[in-house]
Amino acid sequence: MPRRFRSNLEPQPPAGSPQTSALGPQRPAIRPDDRAAIDAFLERAWSEQGLADNTLASYRRDLEGLARWLAARGATLDTGTREALYRYLAERSTTGGRRGGYSARSNARLLSALRQFYRLRLRLGAIAADPTLELEAPKLPRPLPKALSEREVEALIAAPDVDTPLGLRDRAMFELIYATGLRVSELVGLRTEQVNLRQGALRVTGKGGKERLVPLGEEAQHWLTRYYAEARPALARGRAVDAVFLSNRRTAMTRQMFWTLVKRHAARVGIDAKRISPHVLRHCFATHLLNHGADLRALQMLLGHSSLSTTQIYTLVAREGLKRLHEKHHPRG
Repeated sequence: MPRRFRSNLEPQPPAGSPQTSALGPQRPAIRPDDRAAIDAFLERAWSEQGLADNTLASYRRDLEGLARWLAARGATLDTGTREALYRYLAERSTTGGRRGGYSARSNARLLSALRQFYRLRLRLGAIAADPTLELEAPKLPRPLPKALSEREVEALIAAPDVDTPLGLRDRAMFELIYATGLRVSELVGLRTEQVNLRQGALRVTGKGGKERLVPLGEEAQHWLTRYYAEARPALARGRAVDAVFLSNRRTAMTRQMFWTLVKRHAARVGIDAKRISPHVLRHCFATHLLNHGADLRALQMLLGHSSLSTTQIYTLVAREGLKRLHEKHHPRG
């Protein structure tokens, strides 16, 4: 089994030593059978679904948390009943986490992991019935993506000092993400072989390893060409790096670095930090395209969404913007 799916065996604490848990005073060790079942599930999830490492790590934490809770009550993952799972979810909602209870979103993710886990256990014949069948997922609020106005986006994009290599890099990144709607991870992970300036297109690998072609647009193509010619050689300083966007340490940009520079430039042009998120320019790309009459299916392809329902949330953002415009300017608004 690949090492990514294995967790280190927990050292046993000395006798009489205190143990703590988010859901109670005791933190019993995970039973070997439960640990083996979790490892097998994660290996299958990776090989069959291609889940990302962060998702697999979240599933492990969720399943191990339940395994400890059940162990403290003399049960295992395979003997856990529907009633026990219900009690565990209820207890997490009131006593788990750092602020007196896990969020509905956290519990929904846990339930998703449990459903997949017990579906596999049922298929393998390890259990006779799936205890998650009649468990209802908590209802999640659907927060609307934050989007700036077109004027604010123009101010943010124009904020970097393009007479410096770092400023020119920042301008090229802002222009590119606003013109293409890339995810931040896709932007900072962009490699030189994925960029075709002659054709004005990017070949992007998104979630689940899915590839899509994204047009650059003239403005982004201009600034990316200028970045390649003027700024990137100065940042690379002779080092061969395949990442498109480089830090001043001659390494690839990271999500954290991009987030830092977005906040810095936003503050410079007076945009409230509460209205800024790491994906703000991606959200603006989608919202502004819809405001100008873009087709929802085309937007889905550009954003790399697997489901149209994910893209449809931007229609709500656009609708809210139109309502505010009506209220502000219509004599009977």
